[in-house]
Amino acid sequence: MTLLPVTEAQQRLFALAPRAPAETVPLAQAVGRWAAADVLADRTQPVTDLSAMDGYAIRYADRAGPFTLVGESAAGRPFTGPITAGETVRIFTGAAMPDGADSVLVQEEASREGDTILLAGEGPRRQGGNVRRRGLDFTTGDRLIAEGQRLTPARLAVAAIGGHGAIAVGRRLRVAVVATGDELVPAGTLLAPGQLPESNGLMLAAMLAPWPVDVIDLGILPDDLAVMTAAFAAVDADILVTTGGASVGDHDLVRPALEGAGGSIDFWRIALRPGKPMMAGRLGNTVVLGLPGNPVSAFVTATLFLLPLIAAMSGAADPMPPPMPARLGEDIPANDHRTDYLRAQLRDGCVFVSTIQDSSMLLTLARADCLLIRAAGAPAAKAGDSAEILNLA
Repeated sequence: MTLLPVTEAQQRLFALAPRAPAETVPLAQAVGRWAAADVLADRTQPVTDLSAMDGYAIRYADRAGPFTLVGESAAGRPFTGPITAGETVRIFTGAAMPDGADSVLVQEEASREGDTILLAGEGPRRQGGNVRRRGLDFTTGDRLIAEGQRLTPARLAVAAIGGHGAIAVGRRLRVAVVATGDELVPAGTLLAPGQLPESNGLMLAAMLAPWPVDVIDLGILPDDLAVMTAAFAAVDADILVTTGGASVGDHDLVRPALEGAGGSIDFWRIALRPGKPMMAGRLGNTVVLGLPGNPVSAFVTATLFLLPLIAAMSGAADPMPPPMPARLGEDIPANDHRTDYLRAQLRDGCVFVSTIQDSSMLLTLARADCLLIRAAGAPAAKAGDSAEILNLA
């Protein structure tokens, strides 16, 4: 059976997934989600000329002084009248410039004798010096956030100052997570012979914690076709993620259980290491991802498929994790027909690969801070050669 290239598998997965409908939420609830439409400025910022420094608002033509102090302008409490030749207003950072003033004499370059202000330095070097002009940041109608951009703290702040209290985003997705296998028991349980603490579900829930999803923990399912089929048929979620049981052994029951529940498989087996036996399909309106049971394989496939799937369904313009440039700290052999994502560490600006890459070894994953990407068929590379990584920090 031909293995599906990683990029083709990702595109086919996205094609299975409808975009979530939009909802409007308060800005405080929108962090980490994706804008469902362009966000345009409802106001101009700043709405008027403002002082960029503490000092004195003056007319540039009068910059040699002296000046007669006629009032004060503070943020939220502007001076209400105009100033004329030879006059000045005490002004503070962020305060509105009085009518007639066009520059600010900073306080370090001024001295005061009663109501007379004298030049004690060079003064503003140009007309408009130390002034933030109206519209310096943006004007009404400017695009502040593009549709499909993720809502970072800075983007939420610009939406707020642009006049918005709420924003349209893709609704939160419901992601059901289930582990399969007779050998699995909850973490912390006293183990009987042949039993293993379940770690994949915990790991996936932790990976999803920063994302705009509601995780539905379905726990552990035994290797029982009837039980698994019934559990799948009862799922009410946007995405169903299984770990384990996705291969072709006698106890690998995810595929027949999914089909028995009325679902279908779109693709299975990826030209990927680790993570070859991943499968994807649909169960009614639910997108199904069958991740491998080996924990490193589950982590890598979740990174490459589950998280981008959530981003795509949530409206992300670019759902893929961005690779970062790096330099090899050691020689790397040629690669075969599968794309490798190798656990690695960055040291002194170079990337070093973990010695053993067995997909069952969680400690090497826990110690890794990046994944080194090795394309299918990549030739041998030398220390110092350029490379690409996915950051895990």
